[in-house]
Amino acid sequence: MLAELAAANAAFSVIKSFVSNGKELTGCAKQISDFVFSKEQLEKKASKQKAKGGSSDLEEFMALEQIKEKEEELKKMMIYIGRPGLWQDWQAFQAEARKSRRYQEKMAEKRQAELMEYMGYGIGFIFVLFFSGLLAWIVGKWMGKF
Repeated sequence: MLAELAAANAAFSVIKSFVSNGKELTGCAKQISDFVFSKEQLEKKASKQKAKGGSSDLEEFMALEQIKEKEEELKKMMIYIGRPGLWQDWQAFQAEARKSRRYQEKMAEKRQAELMEYMGYGIGFIFVLFFSGLLAWIVGKWMGKF
């Protein structure tokens, strides 16, 4: 939780110093991306904590509030310093990127499930070979006595 908050704060401080030095927002695109990624990771961890029964609700709430404040400040920077329509374009881009990440996560889970299924088939095949070989050996020993 704290690592994501620290990463978001670091990225935002770079964005803020970049803008205060009179530079374009497009020059710090990586830091904006890092900020958004940290925000999403923080939100994921908070929702997982809630699902598990939540440990420190106040800590999660305060961290999310700090992120919301910084995001609001980023919005103001994009609206007042950036080109016209930058904030709306950014929101549309974020939505599309979020959909793409969710799709990639689902595909990774699907690949993992397929891999586990194939491993199960492989282990089952090895057991069948082992026990058929064992059966052949027992039958050979038993036939050898007659």
